[in-house]
Amino acid sequence: MPSTHTELTKRHRAVLPDWLALYYDEPIDIDRGAGRHVWDAEGNRYLDFFGGILTTITAHALPEVTAAVSAQAGKILHTSTLYLNRPMIELAERIAGLSGIEDPRVFFTTSGTEANDTALLLATGYRASNQVLALRNSYHGRSFSALAVTGNRSWSPTSLSPVQTAYVHGSRRRGTPLADLADEEFTAACVSDLEDVLGQLHGNVACMIAEPIQGVGGFATPPDGLFARFKEVLDRHGILWISDEVQTGWGRTGEHFWGWQAHDANGKPDIVTFAKGVGNGLSVGGVVARAEIMNSIGAQSLSTFGGSPVTAAGALANLDYLIGHDLPGNAARVGAVLRKQLDAALGRIPAVVDVRGKGLMIGVELAHADGTAAPEIAAEVLEESRRHGLLLGKGGLEGNVLRIAPPLSLTESEAREGGRILLAALEKAGQR
Repeated sequence: MPSTHTELTKRHRAVLPDWLALYYDEPIDIDRGAGRHVWDAEGNRYLDFFGGILTTITAHALPEVTAAVSAQAGKILHTSTLYLNRPMIELAERIAGLSGIEDPRVFFTTSGTEANDTALLLATGYRASNQVLALRNSYHGRSFSALAVTGNRSWSPTSLSPVQTAYVHGSRRRGTPLADLADEEFTAACVSDLEDVLGQLHGNVACMIAEPIQGVGGFATPPDGLFARFKEVLDRHGILWISDEVQTGWGRTGEHFWGWQAHDANGKPDIVTFAKGVGNGLSVGGVVARAEIMNSIGAQSLSTFGGSPVTAAGALANLDYLIGHDLPGNAARVGAVLRKQLDAALGRIPAVVDVRGKGLMIGVELAHADGTAAPEIAAEVLEESRRHGLLLGKGGLEGNVLRIAPPLSLTESEAREGGRILLAALEKAGQR
């Protein structure tokens, strides 16, 4: 008899696209979760260090979120933005207060991709320009316009574009001519590169969109203060800054609530996009922008599903729990414990060439002795970790970076357990 997973994989491949990525040689069906653990359909238990791509930010099956969703679902599931929606208004008020944006307005979507689409629409319309700056190695979603500002070739299947995008240096260092520069020198080089690129464009540039830490790009992390220096240049030209906080928002980095705050609290973004963690698995994303920018769209608009009563109620409960239990602070504390374990691999396990990130957003880059990327080692570490009860993610331009992003309620003992499994998998894969 075929296993549950074997049969389900066969059915998946019969009806879903070939390009829909699946982890593992033998894919697993995650059947249920609780806290920081999940169980597959065959009863195997795993410590979850990826959270459904940085989305389960508080905990699996968090009772407060489950209760809020159930209560709202028992009243009404859907209305659309054509009617007043108390949960959506309350969530917007909460996010506006947390955003750091002056005179903020909030628009809800169903995903980070759609949020970045909206931000690009706002910025290009407000500035009457289709010229956009983005960072090399970036990822901003899978829609036509989001792919047009994605600098990571592994996730960008087309060169066709509704905008004219120019890419600048900013986060990725290994494998670039800037790899060996100290932080201050790297920042200065990136600012000079930005100035040079702007000098080659046609004057009126709409915006720069950037992730404070690149997610799919392998948690490539710029020096603190880099985006503040970028903002000085952008402001001189009237160019808007969109901070893509889909993965860095809600305290994921431990030190700040938003990723952009690591650069300069005074150099605020003009637009912030968000998704993932705010819903803890519910399909919610959105945009925060200054009122003059958000209100600049001249046509009527609406959203059928954005800010639905159910997702808004669940997201509110999730935010209440996250802030009330100081999970960003826990991310800083427990992240430091995990980071100490992983830092010990540098110089000890030859394949580990970099450990980076902040809080509970940690990347481990793998390479061969000659410095070339080692995506096959990353794939083997994922397999070996799964066999021993740990789920990880991977990314980077070459697919050679392990991505570690568990729920922010992770305990110290769970961090040590996961770190032990990961280090053992790295040692075994590196020997091969």
